[in-house]
Amino acid sequence: MQKPKLVNIPKATRYQNAAIDYYMGLTGSSYLHYGYWEPLPKRGEELTLTRLRAAQVAYTAKLLSFIPEGIKTVLDVGCGIGGNAVYLCSCGFSVEGLAPDALQQEKFIKNTNGQVPFYLTRFEDFHTSNSYDLVLFSESSQYIAVDDLAEGAARLLDSGGYLLLADMMRFDAEYQKGIFSNCHVAGELQAALEQTGFKLIKTEDISTHIAPTIDLCVDNFRIFGLTTVKYIADVVAIALPPLYTLGSWAFKRWLEKPIAEGLAARTIFENHLCYSVQLWQLSKGV
Repeated sequence: MQKPKLVNIPKATRYQNAAIDYYMGLTGSSYLHYGYWEPLPKRGEELTLTRLRAAQVAYTAKLLSFIPEGIKTVLDVGCGIGGNAVYLCSCGFSVEGLAPDALQQEKFIKNTNGQVPFYLTRFEDFHTSNSYDLVLFSESSQYIAVDDLAEGAARLLDSGGYLLLADMMRFDAEYQKGIFSNCHVAGELQAALEQTGFKLIKTEDISTHIAPTIDLCVDNFRIFGLTTVKYIADVVAIALPPLYTLGSWAFKRWLEKPIAEGLAARTIFENHLCYSVQLWQLSKGV
């Protein structure tokens, strides 16, 4: 039997995947995205999971506001566990989902009651005779190289079709290491799309409207995650001092830096990234 092909996943992407797993456990929601907080929380106002879930629904409604009239078929690339697909289907769109993760496939099928086609594959490897009116990348563009994204979307769209992107992007090209470094440089993504024949129709920076989710996740991790880790460490120090010594060394060696980075996520985001929603149209005749 042929061994499955190993995929070399960059460390930044693995950190992002770990954050997604944490996010799923934290929210218990059918959405994986950051949400769209409207109205924005006031200074000092408590951020709650209930408000986050409302923000997640508002985010999908925000995406819907970017979809032009006449769109019928949508390919949801990196479709997560089905939240966006269910919402779009309820609005009358014919949706298909695509993701390379078997766990997401299981949850997607459950959340959509098996009514939405799902393709278990990477976008780069996806081939179909179908074409779509719109290809959606909701927080999934960062996992695909810009050239593969642009060329793949153009291949799947009819002439005049649309590409809708919503994701974190780096406005600082010098930011190349860290938890968000797998996000595309905005200028490089724009250049690849324009070279492939796409024209930017509409764009909006919604950074301030997604940032409260970063604060909520960091606060919950600081209060519950780190407190739990400290309690376990204290118990181990009492019961098994040699194991505590080894664990302390391992923590400082491998975990201290990424945890510190995670706690500083809001500052890193504001200094180096933005969150943009962009509607692109494939030039007719391409």
